[in-house]
Amino acid sequence: MTTNTLLRICLPAIIPALLVLCCSQQHNRAGDKASSGTENTGTHHDTTGNHDSLIDLQYLLGQFEPSTHPLFSKIDKELTNITEGYLRTEALEAFRKMHQAAGEENIKLTIVSATRNFNHQKRIWEAKWNGTTLVDGKDLRTVKDHHERARIILKYSSMPGTSRHHWGTDIDINSVNPEYFEKPEGKKVYDWLAENAGDYGFCQTYTKKDSLRKTGYEEEPWHWSYTPVSSALLNKYKSIVKPEDIKGFKGDKTVVGVRMIEEYVVGINPLCK
Repeated sequence: MTTNTLLRICLPAIIPALLVLCCSQQHNRAGDKASSGTENTGTHHDTTGNHDSLIDLQYLLGQFEPSTHPLFSKIDKELTNITEGYLRTEALEAFRKMHQAAGEENIKLTIVSATRNFNHQKRIWEAKWNGTTLVDGKDLRTVKDHHERARIILKYSSMPGTSRHHWGTDIDINSVNPEYFEKPEGKKVYDWLAENAGDYGFCQTYTKKDSLRKTGYEEEPWHWSYTPVSSALLNKYKSIVKPEDIKGFKGDKTVVGVRMIEEYVVGINPLCK
């Protein structure tokens, strides 16, 4: 049998097999590219799922050191007036973009408070509880009812173990004085944030109380949360933190009486949940 005869007999069977093999290899390469994550078209995704092993009870209660925690980064000096502040890396990256965009419109954004761990929050809380820091000009040691004393502090300050600032997702911008946001500069900053912050994943955590937010802290125009991370952390907090876990500071016996988790931890702007 000649070579030409063999080719005429075999080629019709060989060519389809070669085509199937070639298409299969191209499909596998395409699948490898897709699974490698080289393309990412989404924005503001929940990023906590990749770090589940690091988000435990101690994390949620702020019982860690942010400067050494693998999920945190130091805030750039030009973004803050804090000597050494830290945020979750995702939140910091988002704030950098927002800071730049605001600057292009002559709006200056400065982080005046960022991550505060349990011990930091304890110092703030106990200074008010003990009368070292006056609250509305009042020494709270004169308030003998401990539940009432706690509620007065809770107008603007969280108990240790309950502050969203523990998580590295929440920041105070420019000033924590309500009067600043009533003046032209502060109003201009707030209006810009109200219109644009959502584009960068930030949400005003404590809006005015109304039918949608009946409980919790008073309005804080300075307090903004990076919800792509904080929303999942709030859900986890509600699922694993119990009132008895919130302890280790003066006044901790009031946790249940003031309904700390139900009314304060959960009592936020519904859009931030």
